[in-house]
Amino acid sequence: MAHTGVVGILRGGRPGPTVLLRADMDALPVEERNDLPFRSTATGEYNGETVPVMHACGHDTHVAILMAVAEAMSEIRDEIPGTVKFVFQPAEEGAPLGERGGAELMVEEGVLEGVDAAFALHVNAQLPVGTIGYRSGPLMAGVQDYRIVVRGRQAHGAYPWMSVDPIVTSSQIVLGLQTIVSRNLKLIELPAVVTVGKITGGVRSNIIPEEVEMVGTIRTFSDSDRDMVHRRIREIAGHVAASAGAEAEVTIPLSTSYPVTVNDPELTRSAVESLHRVFGEERVKEVTAVTGAEDFPYFTQNGVPGFYFRLGGLPAGVAEEDSEAHHTPGFFIDESGLHMGVSAFLAMSLDWMEANAGATSR
Repeated sequence: MAHTGVVGILRGGRPGPTVLLRADMDALPVEERNDLPFRSTATGEYNGETVPVMHACGHDTHVAILMAVAEAMSEIRDEIPGTVKFVFQPAEEGAPLGERGGAELMVEEGVLEGVDAAFALHVNAQLPVGTIGYRSGPLMAGVQDYRIVVRGRQAHGAYPWMSVDPIVTSSQIVLGLQTIVSRNLKLIELPAVVTVGKITGGVRSNIIPEEVEMVGTIRTFSDSDRDMVHRRIREIAGHVAASAGAEAEVTIPLSTSYPVTVNDPELTRSAVESLHRVFGEERVKEVTAVTGAEDFPYFTQNGVPGFYFRLGGLPAGVAEEDSEAHHTPGFFIDESGLHMGVSAFLAMSLDWMEANAGATSR
């Protein structure tokens, strides 16, 4: 499904509901620097460029965990009250420009047919190994990427008065965008982020270029904040460009648009009871919402409740601030905690299926 996705279906020996267990499986265009025997040396092509390839967000561990869950459940197939869909999902990090993929496309292709509840996890390099983090309600932000193209008039670098300089104009736009979060949003209620991640323009030192491109990311926790941010980006880019005699073309979203990740309160209560039973309350902690984003919410549409949790991967004795962040060359996960993810998936899904064994699939 969704070009390179894989779905395995296990039908239990007893009637009951259908649960979806998801593992995202894409890597990132990052060059790995860890001194490990399995350090990635692979390269690939992304948006027309040859890039290094690294599992810099831990999706390979998600696949390993879900494969182990599938193997364990297959050994007790006759005892399972219902059906389990093991969903190995590509392109959670976003499909290449001009392509479609990920959870949204899997849903369009029918992966939610018959599903009554959905579960997913993500390893976390800043959460201590041997612990699980959860939150009822909003857990991760909604996200959209954007592009701003500023067009001016090219000129010799020695004669800037003959130009409409898109580099200077773009710099002013970047500064203006910082006021959206600091001056337009009520941050005492919900956080938000507007980031410019890339600026491209010019070819050499003595030429003022005709065009500059900026791309960035937006993170919000409500539809109203999302709409406000989109409107202000267009206003700031357009008006700043006009004041300089330039033009600004704004595209939102560029390639990615994910909803807010929200854990269903009732399913969260059930899942946490299972996690406490298996691991004890001291190893299962409530965490704060983060401005990272996910496309898992596409699996929790049309009344399908979802529960998404974090699995600790920070090695013992390592301070959180010393652990390399996700999406960086030094990202590392302590694999000794992966079995906890397997046990968590088994306990949460099987307990919920047993408690709802009288229900029929959608």
